[in-house]
Amino acid sequence: MLKTTFFYSIKVTFNKQFIIMIDTLIFATNNQHKVDEIRKVLGDIFDVITLKEAGITIDIPEPYNTLEENATEKSKTIYSLKGKDCFSEDSGLEVETLNREPGVKSARYAGENRSDNDNIQKILSNLVNESNRRARFRTVISLIREGKEHQFEGICEGTITTEPRGEKGFGYDPIFIPDGSEKTFAEMSIEEKNKYSHRKKATEKLINFLQATY
Repeated sequence: MLKTTFFYSIKVTFNKQFIIMIDTLIFATNNQHKVDEIRKVLGDIFDVITLKEAGITIDIPEPYNTLEENATEKSKTIYSLKGKDCFSEDSGLEVETLNREPGVKSARYAGENRSDNDNIQKILSNLVNESNRRARFRTVISLIREGKEHQFEGICEGTITTEPRGEKGFGYDPIFIPDGSEKTFAEMSIEEKNKYSHRKKATEKLINFLQATY
């Protein structure tokens, strides 16, 4: 699945209310689309930088069959290497009539040397003449703080279109319409997408946890 891991340094100040300030957050991806989405959610709370910007080249394996296990694997790998609080993210598209496929294999559904379009076309091919096009995007964030893991889940329910629509976003965005909208993710601005985003929902739970515990 999508390889995204973070570690950060924290300094805390007190005023009339408790405030958390994060100096630097390393997001284990060089996918600028995902970085932009995260930065929109976090605002000024974190200084988000990519793996390349952080000088990190490690390739973390994702050997498991669930988002939860793969997220844990990535965060524990970073924690063992850096000895710092860290968190990782794993996301996937789960199509109801395909037994929740592609799931953890979302990024390589059409094979290891695939493109986003290859993955999209495989989904559409598998859903030809299928009336049930219900699907959901799901994100799991694994935070390791002081050696203890905490997980946060975000889910966005929706449907799969019959053909790609829109030029924005990435991955399966051109064929996914979230409940409550008539647009695909690829037809939305980042601000519009974040009204529904699974990644935003998981990230907000993470922020709430950090604010309550630091």
